[in-house]
Amino acid sequence: MPDQPSPGRGSPERGSPERGKALAELVGVMDRLRRECPWDAKQTHLSLRPYLLEETYETLDALDRGDLAELRGELGDLLLQVIFHARIAAERADGTGFDIDDVARGITTKLIRRHPHVFADVQVADADEVRRNWDKIKATERAEAGASAVSALDGVPMAQPALALATQLQRRAEAAGVPAEVANLPERAAAGDAGAAAPVSELGAELFSLVARARAAGLNPELELRNAALVFSDRIRAWESGTTH
Repeated sequence: MPDQPSPGRGSPERGSPERGKALAELVGVMDRLRRECPWDAKQTHLSLRPYLLEETYETLDALDRGDLAELRGELGDLLLQVIFHARIAAERADGTGFDIDDVARGITTKLIRRHPHVFADVQVADADEVRRNWDKIKATERAEAGASAVSALDGVPMAQPALALATQLQRRAEAAGVPAEVANLPERAAAGDAGAAAPVSELGAELFSLVARARAAGLNPELELRNAALVFSDRIRAWESGTTH
């Protein structure tokens, strides 16, 4: 049987000066596509928006199925979106432009700043303390940015899936020390929260409470529901094929 190529075969060793050359090649390919391909040339940040979301979900799907070869390919598709958006941004001449180096430089600076236990002399006991420090540093960054009204919820993407949104909001509120009587949505809903922008149904409050229960148990509610949905899907397919009763 012929040797099967491993995913990393042919790649430079870690730490080699050759590492990263393929990324530079991808940037060059994207530059040429932007100049010479009619479809690539007409794309905008907004027109690419559906692809960014689609590629993200396809990457998650490959990860859930444990298909590492497909995961590698999907990560490449996702990386293309980053390269593409940076290339479009580099074309702006109004002073708001940036390129892929600016993107990489920004995240590098952020990682170093938010890991003082690695790049400075801060001591941490465990991963939980790392997370608490991360949240404190983010809060300091927001304050230093001169935000007129600094909120613990600043930066939370409100368009994300509801379970993930509830999880992140609860985590932010907990880190900010929000009192239990404020954070307890089911009790406030039952009492008829006069300050609510929209009425909260009993079911909605119960779902929000389930998110809190999952977090207390150290579980990610979005992933737990996704896993349950995948099991349900398998059961339905098995029933359709006649392998279960």
